Amino acid sequence: MADAHRREWAFVLAATARVAGDIDLAEECVQDAYVAALDTWSRQGIPDNPGAWLTTTARRRAIDVLRRSATLRGKLPLLIEPLPPVPGSAPPGPFPGDDVEIPDDRLRLVFTCCHPALAREAQVALTLRLVCGLSTTEIAQAFLVPEATMAARVTRAKKKISAARIAYRVPGTAELPDRLDAVLTVVHLLYTTGHTMDLARMLHSLMPDEREVRGLLALLLLTDARRSTRAGPGGRLLLLAEQDRGEWDRAMIAEGAALVPGALRGGYPGRFALQAAIAALHAEAPSYQQTDWRQIVELYGVLLGVWQSPVVALNRAVAVAMADGPQAGLAEIEELERDGRLADYRYLPAAKADLLRRLGRRQEAADTYRRALELTMNAAERDFLSRRIAETGGQR
Repeated sequence: MADAHRREWAFVLAATARVAGDIDLAEECVQDAYVAALDTWSRQGIPDNPGAWLTTTARRRAIDVLRRSATLRGKLPLLIEPLPPVPGSAPPGPFPGDDVEIPDDRLRLVFTCCHPALAREAQVALTLRLVCGLSTTEIAQAFLVPEATMAARVTRAKKKISAARIAYRVPGTAELPDRLDAVLTVVHLLYTTGHTMDLARMLHSLMPDEREVRGLLALLLLTDARRSTRAGPGGRLLLLAEQDRGEWDRAMIAEGAALVPGALRGGYPGRFALQAAIAALHAEAPSYQQTDWRQIVELYGVLLGVWQSPVVALNRAVAVAMADGPQAGLAEIEELERDGRLADYRYLPAAKADLLRRLGRRQEAADTYRRALELTMNAAERDFLSRRIAETGGQR
């Protein structure tokens, strides 16, 4: 069931929304379908096509709800007054106003949810919740905010949609640019949570001249090229320095690297183009030590100018440590600690501990690795950190 939820949620919700014409109703019907699956599949076994089963069940539920609503309105015309039309609003029905062909229901739904009337964080959070089926906890972790903060953010977004009567519809061609950055963010987060890069490819085919679309696809290609080398025997986590570069997908690297120049040309580069340029330097370097770390530091500096994320600053600090030595990188990480925004971000103490280890400060390194261990639930990461603690003289 967990696997079906991760793989099928977006497909099922998108298909149901076409029938329901309303995201909230579609979400409710899809949740009902998953509840029904828990009961039916436990008795009859998982069907050959779980997605089709869930979609059929959810769509039937939506049709039933719409029919009951229509019957009620037909029988109680004097008690239920139709809402007055909102100037400029789209007519009712599933995905009205579509004048652009978006080839995938999931991508259509992502564009639909990224409405510019909502704050950017709300657009992305709501889309991850509705389209991707991520829990509030998972979304909060992605945004580095407390779960309660994220829950309130999603609730406010839903209330604004309801109060303003914002129509869920596929935006027209002229509206796409205003939604693009949020859509790119969602597609990137989808990849990081285990989905494939097919949405990025579709987006590139839809908007081939958008530099940030090229940048995103390049970034995902260059990242995915290392997929098979990130874990060793028994699922042991392998750092970039430990990965066998001979096993990297060179065709994928070439495809991604070829997109980078076009993503950088034509104006000030965006955040996905810059991340792709950094990924290309890593992918094309003969070895970890021979990577052009100084250029990576410079690119991270430019990236911070367009995307002032503390995670970007942490990545830059790691690159500084490679270019100028661990003491220089440690100074930047300690400044980030004082900033406080990454207080519960597990990779900050992990990175700091690594620099302390390289400086020979073994006890401090072991203590800091323990802090990182407290913050992660990932089994491979916990095993890696436990080994590091043991190597620095601490106890597992």
